[in-house]
Amino acid sequence: MQTANSLLVKVQPLGGFNKPLTYLVNKVTAKGIKIGSLVQIPLGNRKVSGIIWSFECEQPSNKHKIREIIKVIQETPAITPDLMTLANWISKYYACSKESCLEAMIPSAIRDGMKPKSQRLICLKKNNRDISNISKQANAQRKIIDFLEIHKDPLPASELIKKTFTSFSTVNNLLKKGILSETHEIVERVAYEDESPDSSMKVPSNIQLTTEQKKAASEIIDDLNLKTFKTRLLSGVTGSGKTEVYFEAMQHALKQGGTVLFLVPEVALAPQTVSRLRERFYSEKVVVWHSHLSAGERVDAWRNLTCGNARIVVGARSAIFAPLPNLRLIIVDEEHETSYKQEDNPRYQARDVAVVRAKANGSVCVLGSATPSLESINNVHKRKYEISKLSKRVDDRELPLVHLIDMRREKDKNRTTTIFSVPLVEALRERFANREQSILFLNRRGFNTTMLCPECGHVENCKDCSIALTYHRTDGYLKCHLCGFRKPSPLSCNQCKSFDLRKRGHGTQRIEDLVSDLLPKSAKIRRVDADVMTKRNLFRETLSDFRKGKIDVLVGTQMIAKGLDFPKVTLVGVIDADLPLRMEDFRASEKAFQMLVQVSGRSGRGNRAGEVFIQTYAPHSPSIQYARKADLDGFLEEELEMRKEFNYPPYRHLIRHLFRSRSQAKVDYYCSEWAKLVNKSQLEEITVKGPAPAPLEKIKGQYRYHLFYFTSSVNSALKALGKIREKFPLDPDVHDILDVDAYSIT
Repeated sequence: MQTANSLLVKVQPLGGFNKPLTYLVNKVTAKGIKIGSLVQIPLGNRKVSGIIWSFECEQPSNKHKIREIIKVIQETPAITPDLMTLANWISKYYACSKESCLEAMIPSAIRDGMKPKSQRLICLKKNNRDISNISKQANAQRKIIDFLEIHKDPLPASELIKKTFTSFSTVNNLLKKGILSETHEIVERVAYEDESPDSSMKVPSNIQLTTEQKKAASEIIDDLNLKTFKTRLLSGVTGSGKTEVYFEAMQHALKQGGTVLFLVPEVALAPQTVSRLRERFYSEKVVVWHSHLSAGERVDAWRNLTCGNARIVVGARSAIFAPLPNLRLIIVDEEHETSYKQEDNPRYQARDVAVVRAKANGSVCVLGSATPSLESINNVHKRKYEISKLSKRVDDRELPLVHLIDMRREKDKNRTTTIFSVPLVEALRERFANREQSILFLNRRGFNTTMLCPECGHVENCKDCSIALTYHRTDGYLKCHLCGFRKPSPLSCNQCKSFDLRKRGHGTQRIEDLVSDLLPKSAKIRRVDADVMTKRNLFRETLSDFRKGKIDVLVGTQMIAKGLDFPKVTLVGVIDADLPLRMEDFRASEKAFQMLVQVSGRSGRGNRAGEVFIQTYAPHSPSIQYARKADLDGFLEEELEMRKEFNYPPYRHLIRHLFRSRSQAKVDYYCSEWAKLVNKSQLEEITVKGPAPAPLEKIKGQYRYHLFYFTSSVNSALKALGKIREKFPLDPDVHDILDVDAYSIT
């Protein structure tokens, strides 16, 4: 309600307060202010940012005690109305603060008030310029005047002084004398600008869709025409052309005047997708949105969206919060990927948030995968989702021929532990001889997994984590892949002083070395993992070189296992296929199946047939057998039956309750006492399992214990647990976390 001098508003602080507070806005400041505008407010003795949440309708009796907004940081709403609704939902469903949701939604550069980058443009003043008072000795000033008389167009000041060999002070002197004039132009920082097609590529797409693609695209377009909320699962084998189906749906959504959000599971997949989108939708501005962008790129992306200059956003998990108005279509590619789950606060699942955001906008959400998650399949069975299927690869290309290699027999043949089977070595050499490309996949970094003393059995472990240190041959250090701790590799055992130290296991670094020994020296081999891909854009450059044929063999971790399209790859080797099956995780079988099908799908995507060699010590494992035959339906039937028997997700929700402390005794005590209290309360429809030490009992010096709640209603469970938590004070040294719909249980 507006008074003679002020307006009352509700502001949601971004500084440790979890509900909107009332503030005054004076008439001058109130001009142009909107719901969603970013402001600075006083909160206690601090100055913090906040979001205008609503306008007050009633005047409180103690209005004289209400504090006033300090200033407006961004008049243009920093958050769209649907995101405000989404923040409310996320904070309740994922048991986190509204503040943490808003901070995830609004880039820190925007919250800090960072402005677009601009540059000074200099030109000769058109009228009333008098150069008579310029001294003949002022050679630098005359250079600039002479240069600008020839080059009529305004020039950036930096370019002008570079070409005339002068200085900024000379330019400023001429500006003061009224001989030059200046204007300012915004310089846009475009993420992946080099992924934009050149003019020769800007032609309409003439790709002919297959019958299955046409049917799937038509079904999604029919959903869009209904102009109401709908979720559709696009289940298609690897190489079946799901991306072209996405593009047809996007074209229709844009024709309707809407905007489109395209999610990929990894930042690494963004460049490839951006390139294809900019080629296909060359008349549209495609904005990139993910956490690896520079602050300037995030600011310019945000400005393009809020100003309506861009209608397509592509990005990883955090792109689900891109401020797109009139959102008509959300695409979640590789929807099964666990990387869509945020492991830090707020612990949201981007795929599920995409469905909720689509519902809030009355728009269509398309979830695509060759290996759909059991949660999505269950929602299809419950008729919450529709489904479209692509059962064949484009151009009738065959799925790769898959060979299972029983490494137990290979060991018996060679009498020693082996890393590469004979068939895989022969296939690698054959591919190199034929100038074809290969991918070797191992989900383990480093050179050797552990350093072991055979005399006393001592293993070099991290001092702060319950994990063995990994040996890295490039620098001779042992490193922890959880906390980053590193130390020089010892020459003797720290326990018994024996010099007979052994390195056990194998990582990507060792695989790279072994391949170098197996192939001719002319072979180009490159390793891709988190240890070497540390420089900005290095991963993009490596994939670009591989696509251009400059690399013969790519050795990597899960960074290369999904979504990438390399037509020249005809061989994929999986070094340790049963590694996921050794994890303490009821989803282990699902993860193993998905990983094997996805990495196998990188082979034979071009004109040449592909082969896959899966090396395993557990060849009869159901997930490996189903993956070998690419039998999705068979795997889903068996796995869902097992989950239903134990009443595990997707039939119930899983909430993980993690306690952590630097004191093992304290975390053990409080977690156990909490479990007793919960069990004593006999909560309805909640099954409690635990407590127990987490599989990784210690990380970064923190001991970790956990327990699990299985429930059919997250909201009811959180409400019941919240009431108990109010009566259960924790020691200041003990912290607890609720992870709703948890994926990581380590």
